[in-house]
Amino acid sequence: MVYKKVDMEKVRQQAGGIALLVLDVDGVMTDGRIQLDADGREFKVFHVRDGCGIRQVLDAGIEVAIISGRSCVAVEKRAADLGIKHVHLGVSKKIEVFNELLKKLELTAAATACVGDDTPDIECLQAAGLAIAVADAHQDLDAVADWHTQKAGGRGAVREVCDLLLSARR
Repeated sequence: MVYKKVDMEKVRQQAGGIALLVLDVDGVMTDGRIQLDADGREFKVFHVRDGCGIRQVLDAGIEVAIISGRSCVAVEKRAADLGIKHVHLGVSKKIEVFNELLKKLELTAAATACVGDDTPDIECLQAAGLAIAVADAHQDLDAVADWHTQKAGGRGAVREVCDLLLSARR
């Protein structure tokens, strides 16, 4: 897919001031597939390097939040393992949770980076200071994304975002 032209200097400037990274799960932290066993239990596959990147941004003082439309015990476990304190699952109106999170953390939207892959993420992307779409995101996100990762969701895209945020701070 060919994306709109990106001003990487502007993206790096925005990335340098990020205090909160907001992640979707399905299609961002995972490859977007929903896997069920014979008993109907859902399970997810996460990329280990994404987890390493999340820990690095947390260690750097950047808050991390998950806002997902689906609920899944595997996501709760993964978030706990990584030290993500702000986990919001089963959310129908992501922008409302996004705004509540800003109030709670006393942050402006400009200090947030939001990563999404599909149309339910658009409002949060539009509100965020840095809107990021994963490489295999739905085409509608191109109009609102400031930057696209080179890697697909669940395949290291989150690590790419974390590396951008960390390098912009140096």
